[in-house]
Amino acid sequence: MVILGIDPGFQFAGFGVLKKDGHKVFLLDAGYLKMTSTQPLQERIAIFHDHFTNIIVLHQVTDLAIETPFLGKNAQNFLKLGYLRGILYLLANKHKLSLHEFSPREVKQSVTGYGGASKEQVARVVLQLFPKLEQPKKEDVTDALAVTLCGLWKNKNSYCG
Repeated sequence: MVILGIDPGFQFAGFGVLKKDGHKVFLLDAGYLKMTSTQPLQERIAIFHDHFTNIIVLHQVTDLAIETPFLGKNAQNFLKLGYLRGILYLLANKHKLSLHEFSPREVKQSVTGYGGASKEQVARVVLQLFPKLEQPKKEDVTDALAVTLCGLWKNKNSYCG
């Protein structure tokens, strides 16, 4: 199993790729895609699509994990995030990936044991699990790795019954 977790965003889209081989888990890739607000929306959507298509092909991804969105202070951002989520659904279908979605609370619960954990607490646990991973410049990376881990562990749990 190779799972790609994504924290989508129009400025920064974090991602993490983990490979499960038997009982071992390997970090294959992690980082973020940076886009600028000066680029037209349709261009940023195309960049997002192409970037994650390349990662899926490069790492032979089998599963995709994403977080369910929540309506924050800005409904316009929520709507635009839906465009990126649509691209992820398309990529999952096109590349025959199993798609896993988790609420932010589920992700935090899975990674830290507490569904109300802060971003900093989540990042701290992720960095403890992957000591070779340098402190990322953006929280989007540790957020994406948390989603990836949740997908990996939830999938593992489903095989156990």
